[in-house]
Amino acid sequence: MQPQKGNEDVRLAALTRWVAEQTGAQVTPVPASADASFRRYFRVTLPQGSRVVMDAPPEREDSRPFVDVAGRLARAGVAVPAILAADLDQGFLLLSDMGRQTWLETLTADNADASFRRAIATLIRIQQADTAGLPVYDEALLRRELALFPDWFLQRHLVEHLGLPLDIERAPDLYRDLAELDDLLVARALAQPQVFVHRDYMPRNLMQGDAADPGVLDFQDAVRGPISYDAMSLFKDAFLSWPEERVLGWLQHYWDLPVPAGFDDFLLDGDLMGAQRHLKVIGIFARICHRDGKPKYLADVPRFFRYLRTVAERRAQLAPLIRVLDRLREAGVPGVA
Repeated sequence: MQPQKGNEDVRLAALTRWVAEQTGAQVTPVPASADASFRRYFRVTLPQGSRVVMDAPPEREDSRPFVDVAGRLARAGVAVPAILAADLDQGFLLLSDMGRQTWLETLTADNADASFRRAIATLIRIQQADTAGLPVYDEALLRRELALFPDWFLQRHLVEHLGLPLDIERAPDLYRDLAELDDLLVARALAQPQVFVHRDYMPRNLMQGDAADPGVLDFQDAVRGPISYDAMSLFKDAFLSWPEERVLGWLQHYWDLPVPAGFDDFLLDGDLMGAQRHLKVIGIFARICHRDGKPKYLADVPRFFRYLRTVAERRAQLAPLIRVLDRLREAGVPGVA
């Protein structure tokens, strides 16, 4: 929620004054996009052309990681927004404009092969970026993310909101299976080669601009972590699904380039890493609904349950996940495959 005074958007008024001070031009910011966080983006037209302004309330969002990671990726040859001016105390950034269309809007079954080859080439550059001083995707962070599923999806959404009998007192087997699954997923993630991880490398965060490479956005949560993470984010997306045989082909192409393990080992890593991400995202979508009042993301939860069922059925190691999914389906949880 943005600070309001009557009908006035106080932060937007301050942002408009700040842009005028930085550029010498009087502008009228036009909403460009919003995301699931408290950040907002506006587009302004200057004599030099179009620019994007980020509004990140400092009490809610720390803009310093955005600035830091943008520099790391730019030095690695990744197309990211240039930071033209910044006031981190106010949470304002003036950025170059990466275009108006994301890959979510432009990807089709016909252009996906060529597009994903470009995305893979960019991903490899991302993974070679400097990781010195980055947060580490360590056991504590992996477990905090996995806890989002029982805390927000099971307890807050299914038990408290929908009234299903899936709390730990009435469904202890469910929570035992989740604990066993968490141990497996964490151990496998930590055993992988560790690289620069974008953490949300998916078509909605890739921009269709003039350059041959996609413009990359939403990178401020980057960490040093498992090599398979971003590949699974790219191909098993929150908003687009592809036939499994095509996904396996794209993963094979990616593996042919930088991945040190054998392909079967890499695919196992990817399947388990993907399961960790999918459980986390389901929990995040429930949190966004019940904490932030944005219920629309829950409509994509069934997509993630389908991803989970696909890998669980081909991996004997994921027997606890099969039991979790079966238990949720038996309880009548909407969207569980």
